[in-house]
Amino acid sequence: MDLYKAIQDLYAEKEKLERVIASLEELQRNAGALPEVPKPVRRRGRKSMNTSERQEVSERMRKYWASRRSSKQEEPSGTAGSAEDMNR
Repeated sequence: MDLYKAIQDLYAEKEKLERVIASLEELQRNAGALPEVPKPVRRRGRKSMNTSERQEVSERMRKYWASRRSSKQEEPSGTAGSAEDMNR
């Protein structure tokens, strides 16, 4: 390979890169006054559920409230203390 030719090619590439860099720097200086691109707006509020997700939540809450009702029935009503007992 001809070393002289390789060096000439590299110098030509270097000059080309320097011109491109200079033009990009010029664009950057001129573009400083342009406003920034706004970020995409994020939706607020709750995520909507599809039918299967809604059904899973429904079943889970049904079990939850059934367990709450059953635990309330198991408690004797007099052990918590009435308002009259607390005033004495």
